[in-house]
Amino acid sequence: MAHSFRTKGESELEFSTDELTGALGDSVTVLPLLVALAATTSVSLPHVLVGFGVFQIVWGLYYGMPLSVEPMKALVGLAIVGSLSYPELAAAGLLAGGVLLAVGQFGLVGRLQRIVGEPVVRGVQFAVALLLLEAAVGLSVDAPLVAVGGVAVVAAFALVGYRQSSVLVVLALGGIAAVATAGIPTPTVPELAAFPAGTPAFTIDALEGTVAQLGMTIGNAAIATALLCGDLYDRDVSADSLSKSMGVTCLAAVPIGGVPMCHGSGGLAGKYAFGARTAGANVLLGVGYLALALVAAGALLAAFPLALLGVLLVVVAIELGRAAFEPISDWRALAVVVGVGVLGLAVNVGVAFVVGTVAFWLLARAD
Repeated sequence: MAHSFRTKGESELEFSTDELTGALGDSVTVLPLLVALAATTSVSLPHVLVGFGVFQIVWGLYYGMPLSVEPMKALVGLAIVGSLSYPELAAAGLLAGGVLLAVGQFGLVGRLQRIVGEPVVRGVQFAVALLLLEAAVGLSVDAPLVAVGGVAVVAAFALVGYRQSSVLVVLALGGIAAVATAGIPTPTVPELAAFPAGTPAFTIDALEGTVAQLGMTIGNAAIATALLCGDLYDRDVSADSLSKSMGVTCLAAVPIGGVPMCHGSGGLAGKYAFGARTAGANVLLGVGYLALALVAAGALLAAFPLALLGVLLVVVAIELGRAAFEPISDWRALAVVVGVGVLGLAVNVGVAFVVGTVAFWLLARAD
């Protein structure tokens, strides 16, 4: 049964089974990354979930469509693997938010994308995927049988055509195991405080991470998402508008304990593929995140099997790696992607981003 309403902008707001399954399509990569981040850093998962819940609802209603709200994967991935502390992640989120708000306001998104080059952006995605794979091995090595069991669950669901949903099943199994160990938590409202998980630390690592993330955000979360809004939902949403809304999100969410967030073409496509057609999906998902924030206790998180967390990171890494290589069509672009990825794994993502940008510029001049 579906219930439909009209928002102020005359956009339909529907609550139905399709909208609910569509909402789950945007949580496939979000929840595993958030659980992994909370398990490996000082971040407060309840505060992070509140941020996601609020901004899912805000931007869904503002744009009148099921727009995605995702973690900034490069920054969150670097925090998960230990390259950034949470205070550095918070600082990078504030820096990224300020830049995105400014470039969106002055209409500079397209110009920045042309300077960086898509292969460099894809290379950063590949580098983060490799770093997540490395972290997954470290998390799984102490309980290999649990990890093998998790991989078997993912493989079984993939074989029957539910590959994307497999991560939610593994996450649910881990949650059941955690509840069995730690018990059912008492619902608690997250405390309202400024920077509850640590004061931002504006370091060189935070700056390097910000630069690398902005390349991904401008290409995937602004330009590609704007195009997909038109392709899937017949909506004229500019990349500069998306840049400004992402800037506002980061600047508002990080001070209350959230993490850097962005829109994303993958999350938007996931919502559409699972049936979402209106902002009702965002409202349902936002309410779900807010409800989950009430029970995301530290003891429950500490009891989550790390080996299953490793399996989740493997799945996220594979998806991120696939997205990195999917649009690449010539050998020079492929060389940049692989080079940036390997250098990011061996040295760091910031250096890889700079070297990749120079290499892309030199290859472009050689044409």
